[in-house]
Amino acid sequence: MKYSQWLTLIILAICLYVSWQIRTILLLAFAAVVFAVVLNRAVSFVQRWVPARKAAVLLVLLGGLIVFGTFGMLIVPPFGRQLKELIELSPQIVYRLQLWLQDRIIENSDLPDDFRLVESLYNQLSNFDLRLLVNRFFLVFSNTLSLTVNVLLVLVVMLMMLLNPQPYRRLFKVIFPSSMRRTVEQVLDHCEDAIVGWFIGITFNMVVIAIMSMIGLWLLGVPLMLANGLLAGLLAFIPNIGPVVSVIPPVAIALLEAPWKAIAVIGLYILIQQIESNLLTPFVMKQQVDLLPAITLLAQVVFSLFFGFLGLLLALPLALTLQQWLNEFWVKRYAEAH
Repeated sequence: MKYSQWLTLIILAICLYVSWQIRTILLLAFAAVVFAVVLNRAVSFVQRWVPARKAAVLLVLLGGLIVFGTFGMLIVPPFGRQLKELIELSPQIVYRLQLWLQDRIIENSDLPDDFRLVESLYNQLSNFDLRLLVNRFFLVFSNTLSLTVNVLLVLVVMLMMLLNPQPYRRLFKVIFPSSMRRTVEQVLDHCEDAIVGWFIGITFNMVVIAIMSMIGLWLLGVPLMLANGLLAGLLAFIPNIGPVVSVIPPVAIALLEAPWKAIAVIGLYILIQQIESNLLTPFVMKQQVDLLPAITLLAQVVFSLFFGFLGLLLALPLALTLQQWLNEFWVKRYAEAH
């Protein structure tokens, strides 16, 4: 191997090592890019009537603040109250589960060995504290950098890119040889279209799932329908995993009233998931995003394994971005070579 090749490998290894050490910063920067790409499409739309870039950005940001501010005033206070009630109900939920396990399984002296795991679950429930679990979750989420610093970093980088995106595109293209820069420009356009399409599709799905969950829980007479419905909509941001997690709180609450309600809630969420998978996704997401379901699940597992919770949240835009680059520089070239 030539000296220049060894040098290239050493430089590549150093770059990979440095990237791994600052992976959290890189992921936050990518999150800023995702938000900037989505808002840039809105700014381009506003520029049809307001040609000045800064004025268009200001109007888009003000519109976003008005929308989120209205949402916050109308939804956040009752959601916060219901979430607090849900946490306060956790001891009753655990106690009901303990009684159910004691009546159905624990007192059975002929319990098979295969079901001894349930007895272990019973012992663990005795020490379960949802308040402690929530507190630990927020503690873990705010480690490394504080949550405030993370949000500010994303917002500042997003705003700088949004005000003048072209210098950042040119800087990125300089990394590549001049013969490849036209292709890189096309890939960046494809990545932007894919990210915007994903955002439109996931936002629509989240709203529809939240509304269906609220209506279904209201018809079943399950308390805290607003909090649980919004939770289902928010967790729909994480495909495959989110819907499974979102069913736990309403089932636990329904169990306090009657076992049949808990079963009905499970059936409701399965029905909503089927509607989302067989109707919403084919007619919305698949028109916006060309990503196979198995690839989506694998991307979530891989990125969450390597990058934690932030990697899980950004799994789909990361997968879509990688798909565009691999398609252009690997799949198409392989097809042309054969």
